[in-house]
Amino acid sequence: MIRFFAKHPTAANLLMLTLLILGITSLPNIKRETFPEFDPPYIMAGVTYPGASPQEVEESICVRLEDAVDGLANIEETQCEAIEGSARLILKLNEKADIGRMLVDVQTQINAINDFPQEIESPVVQELDWNEPVVDVAITADTTWPELKAYAEQLKRTLKLDYDVSLVEVAGFSDHQFRVELDNQAMRQLGLSVGDIAEQIGRQNVKLPSGNVETPDKNFLIRFDERRVTPQELESIVVGSGPNGSLIRLRDIATITDRFELDEQKVLFDGHPSALLKVSKNKEDDALRIKERVAQFVEDQQAIAPDGVKLELTNDLSSVLWDRLTMMVKNGWQGIILVFATMWLFFSLRYSFWVAAGLPVAFLGGLFLMAQLGLSINIMSLVGLLMAIGIMMDDAIVIAESIAAHLDRGEKVDDAVTNGVKKVLPGVISSFLTTVCIFGSLLFLQGEMGAVLKAVPQVLILVLTLSLVEAFLILPNHLSHSLHKEKKEKPPAKFKQKLLDGFENFRNTKLVSAVEKVVEYRYAFIGGVFALLLISAATLAGGLLKFQPFPELDGDIAEARIILPPGSSLSQTEAVVDKIVTSARKLDKEWSEKIENGTPLVQHITSQFNANADANESGPHIATVRLDLLGAESRNTLIEEFIAAWREDVGELADPISLVYKQPTMGPGGRAIEIRAKHDDLDALKAASIEIQQYLNEFDGVHGVLDDMRMGKEEVLVKLRPGAETYGVNGQLIANQLRAAFFGQTADEIQVGVENISIEVRLDKVQAGDLQQLANFPIILSDGSQIPLATIATLDFQRNYVRIQRIDGLRTISVFGDIDNTKANSTAIIAQFQKDEAPKLMQKYPGLRFDFEGEAKDTAETGASMGKGFLLGLFGVFAILSYQFRSYLEPFVVMLAIPLAFVGVVWGHILLGHSLSMPSLMGFVSLAGIVVNDSILLVQYIRHHVDEGDNVHDSVVKASRERFRAVFLTSMTTAAGLLPLLTETSLQAQVIQPLVISIVFGIFASTLLVLFMIPAAYAILADFGVVRKHEEI
Repeated sequence: MIRFFAKHPTAANLLMLTLLILGITSLPNIKRETFPEFDPPYIMAGVTYPGASPQEVEESICVRLEDAVDGLANIEETQCEAIEGSARLILKLNEKADIGRMLVDVQTQINAINDFPQEIESPVVQELDWNEPVVDVAITADTTWPELKAYAEQLKRTLKLDYDVSLVEVAGFSDHQFRVELDNQAMRQLGLSVGDIAEQIGRQNVKLPSGNVETPDKNFLIRFDERRVTPQELESIVVGSGPNGSLIRLRDIATITDRFELDEQKVLFDGHPSALLKVSKNKEDDALRIKERVAQFVEDQQAIAPDGVKLELTNDLSSVLWDRLTMMVKNGWQGIILVFATMWLFFSLRYSFWVAAGLPVAFLGGLFLMAQLGLSINIMSLVGLLMAIGIMMDDAIVIAESIAAHLDRGEKVDDAVTNGVKKVLPGVISSFLTTVCIFGSLLFLQGEMGAVLKAVPQVLILVLTLSLVEAFLILPNHLSHSLHKEKKEKPPAKFKQKLLDGFENFRNTKLVSAVEKVVEYRYAFIGGVFALLLISAATLAGGLLKFQPFPELDGDIAEARIILPPGSSLSQTEAVVDKIVTSARKLDKEWSEKIENGTPLVQHITSQFNANADANESGPHIATVRLDLLGAESRNTLIEEFIAAWREDVGELADPISLVYKQPTMGPGGRAIEIRAKHDDLDALKAASIEIQQYLNEFDGVHGVLDDMRMGKEEVLVKLRPGAETYGVNGQLIANQLRAAFFGQTADEIQVGVENISIEVRLDKVQAGDLQQLANFPIILSDGSQIPLATIATLDFQRNYVRIQRIDGLRTISVFGDIDNTKANSTAIIAQFQKDEAPKLMQKYPGLRFDFEGEAKDTAETGASMGKGFLLGLFGVFAILSYQFRSYLEPFVVMLAIPLAFVGVVWGHILLGHSLSMPSLMGFVSLAGIVVNDSILLVQYIRHHVDEGDNVHDSVVKASRERFRAVFLTSMTTAAGLLPLLTETSLQAQVIQPLVISIVFGIFASTLLVLFMIPAAYAILADFGVVRKHEEI
């Protein structure tokens, strides 16, 4: 087949055009995202129990939900969260789970529960789909909150229908309601309860089809419509009569307002009241295409917006993706140019062109396969493509160099092409298979980091497979045509000829001399190399080279997350937010002066109340201040530097119990520190959590330490007095009347346009806020008489926890913390905690147990699967080489290149000041598949000379000289393809550079050592008489 494609006038070009066309046409179908999807499947069951405390929710809902799903297969973890008024059960499924079947099974089990409290709403079971945020649109206008919400809903509808953006939510508002606040004194005079008034409103606010009338001529529908859809219309509802028979309407005893349920649910954008359109993407959407549509929407709507209305893009998470993709593409082109330039130094221009032409062919063919397999273009897949630039050239260079060697022997062009390809065919196939063994083992990485990192081998295997096809079926044809025209080309330029002559002289003299010396002192050389390997490993053990699970990503958003003590008022939270915003504006003025053209560093400031990603609770005591910073490509500072300055400028504030400055989490791995403590006693859990937090805060570089269980607002506990039943009351009667008065009762729900508005009836807020009024609250008896609450019930005070979390059936408190990676290491801190502090706490609180989540767990899971996969890959390499070389020992000589590469990995990170990380280890494992290829080429030639009858000493020297150019070129092209990324100064390259450092420095170290290590190792094997001439099979 090789000869056929080499000689056929059109076959090779048709195959090439097919791959190019398939790749180009598939490009629009490939989605773009920052990282590959890495969230495991989850199922969520939510149950609403209005007004219930977290303890009541836990006992009445969570325990029953856990019992119901206990025993279902494929559940990896069960979490149940109890907060005021609701429970949420989250089931983390394993990879074997069928999500559709599990949804049915969970729904069936929960529906079978027959002892839920009567007050609960129907449980909702659904797949928990983690949609990825893309961008927000901030809408500011000089109008009322209800009018702003209505305008935002209108824009949301336009964005979804006219711009094909499916996932849009309006944020910054709670439930819209007409609130009816009743006067307590008037209620007493009428002898009515809040529930009575709510029923009156519901009965008089009716719209109902009432049948039809059939006449001889036509039919008529009968519809009763007494619906009231504005506060003014509600005011006219009759609720009773006075002593003189006059009608008492709702407006006489109540104030009706058009408002939102929670005052604290609001957003300020650059200090102005705002609505947010939060745009997200699902797993199938392309983030950048959605961002383009939203940007066009903002431009179009701003042009036609009323005076005083302003639309701005904010919280743009897609900008990071665009910056990184642009950076990667730019570095990719630079890498291709460097690879071509390297090739051109050793071959003619035409020859180099056709060798390099295989890159776009394999790339586009690979993109076609990616589209068919549902893979995305993301940061990690682009790293795989960049790595492929150099690796793909290896096969082409080996083939081209072999053809050139046959031409030097005087063979005709057609024969030289065919014979040259056939000679290296076994070695190239072996190299490909060993590379696939190594990269294939990485396809089975576990954990979130593993799900992200395995995008690299996925892409590499696809592209390398197509590059092999191109190298054997397309390249020989092009080289044949090129060589037929070679005579017409001009001789190489003087500097190039001088370079080639110098290279040949070095290869024939100094290299040969060096190899001979190494072979002569082989034991000393091998000992020195192993000493260097041990020293390199010692840098990790000794702490000179630190380990960091995943490099920090530098985004464009900084946040201050605020938690005040539960029960704090909205005004207290607003005061803290004002201080933080003032500090941000002050720093913006100072830091903007350092930026070219004085562009503001802080583009926008968003203050969002009743929102905090760390809090797992709601209320007026929490808030988030978010800064949109100038893009990473335009500013000259790391986001962590700005956050540190912001933290220092604000200083210590007395009010917050937690004030954390950070950028939103990007990428896999979870929180830097996440310790879960489990115990049956909530107070013991909280006490242990406090000690854990104190321990963690002692480490320099640890900040933002907090837990997820806090004491809530003070509660008034109402209990019946002994003998209260003699008054004709019971607990249900009292609870219902108190609930209606102080929590509120829904009288009706009305649909106005696209909005659902509830009519909520409750006591006047001022009167309901008086504890004396609570004690004197009139309980309406069945005969219409009234009795003060304090007469029949006691009122005591207590505090309970805001949130109770149960994991796998045990009460759990989670302690979180963030790390400054320049000062601390999360892995080391967790290890020290397990050794020193955890045993003390378990002894102090019997029954206490710990789990470690976040980066620690994910790093361990991914690292373990990487190590296991790597060992399997190495066995595959050994098996292939053992078959090819017909030996059990010679494969180990080839595989010596792998630990040698580790020397380069370690010292590369030390020299460039980077910590070792999971991407670094991924680079090292990937490197194993690359460096083995050079060794295979060298060993193959040594075997060839041994089989021809040369002694081992002469064979290793000849092989080193003959394969030096190929080994040198394959290493140089691999490094050249990644060199632009290695020298990239952009902040966007931080997550990629550890992987690139591993490959570039590792390949240089292994190439240098392989050229001498393998000859020395072979000479040692010869000393023991294990290198023999192969017998014919």
